[in-house]
Amino acid sequence: MIPALEELKTQIEQALEGVALTVEAPAIIVQPKDLLKVLRFLKDAEKLQLDYLANLTAIDYLPAALLAAAGAAQAGPPEGRIDVVYHLYSMAQKHGPVVLKVKLPRANPVLDSAVPVWRGAEYQEREAYDLYGVKFSGHPDLRRILMWEGFDGHPMRKDYVPENQNAPLGNAA
Repeated sequence: MIPALEELKTQIEQALEGVALTVEAPAIIVQPKDLLKVLRFLKDAEKLQLDYLANLTAIDYLPAALLAAAGAAQAGPPEGRIDVVYHLYSMAQKHGPVVLKVKLPRANPVLDSAVPVWRGAEYQEREAYDLYGVKFSGHPDLRRILMWEGFDGHPMRKDYVPENQNAPLGNAA
């Protein structure tokens, strides 16, 4: 059985010297520099055995100034950010999920690849790269997976503007 988030956080911090985590339910927030150590621990720890990466995705948070300019009721992070989110399960222990988040700067989101820990991260990281612009250091084949190589931008970013957005539909008479 998976322990409560605070208890799991404490277990990880005690096992991995120098790693400091925070809890923002329902996720544990991991510093980018600590990600691979935490992932390996969660996979290899005998009582956890989180051996299945079910989902890896990203979330785009616009900078506060863009939100204010758009008239949004809520404020965002001052510089904006991209969160990379991991959902982990144990097939061996039949428990989960454990949700991890890594907060990255929106201007240059770079993170170590999880492929050395879970081979199944390969395509999910390519999708996050293609759609959100997250670069994964050490990825064996980081290239676009849904858009073509010449495509400009990352279409899931909230400030992405499609070409010809204001073009008239059909033939104007």
